[in-house]
Amino acid sequence: MTKYILILLSFSSSFIFSQKVESHRLTKQEISQRELEGVTDFPIYKAFEFTDKGGVYELVLGENQKAISKKDTLNTKIQAVCVINDYGGFLEKWRINDLLEDYEPKETNIWFWTKYCSTKDIDGDGYIDPVIVYGTKTEYNDIRRVKIITVYKNKKYAIRAAECDLDYCRSFKKDQNWNTLPQKIKSYVDQLVIKLRKEQNLLLKNG
Repeated sequence: MTKYILILLSFSSSFIFSQKVESHRLTKQEISQRELEGVTDFPIYKAFEFTDKGGVYELVLGENQKAISKKDTLNTKIQAVCVINDYGGFLEKWRINDLLEDYEPKETNIWFWTKYCSTKDIDGDGYIDPVIVYGTKTEYNDIRRVKIITVYKNKKYAIRAAECDLDYCRSFKKDQNWNTLPQKIKSYVDQLVIKLRKEQNLLLKNG
């Protein structure tokens, strides 16, 4: 009997630690099948599903699409909502809301920069560590603000940057709790900042 229990415990332990951590972008059909339209207040721009030791999650990125033209879609507000499947319904784990700021030159668009977003287990602990990146542009089509928000154990850790030609209006700040993140996650985001600087010709610095 004892031998049987040990074998069962060993099997259960192996099953727990062998659970896959995976993520993928949802198609429009999958978004509809999962009935995710009611998760966000805005039209869904993109949605992702990821699985880790905590369960199966849906991450929905909504943009309010205030002005739509053949050339571009302009948003004044965005919203990211992460929910977990819970007995046929959704239980919200966290959300991000933001909108245009009153600034000169005028901000005219805010959007999710999904090229730089990620849903992966960065530190290898079996849980996904989402990184959400979004930005704003001015009426002259210049990038004004960039935000990088890392979610670790359902807590948000943000980097807030403002681009400007003049030193006094340029900024790059990490939240006070930033250094409490695991080193692997901090290194990953630091490399992401370098990539943004290089690929988007941004300064992302103070003064």
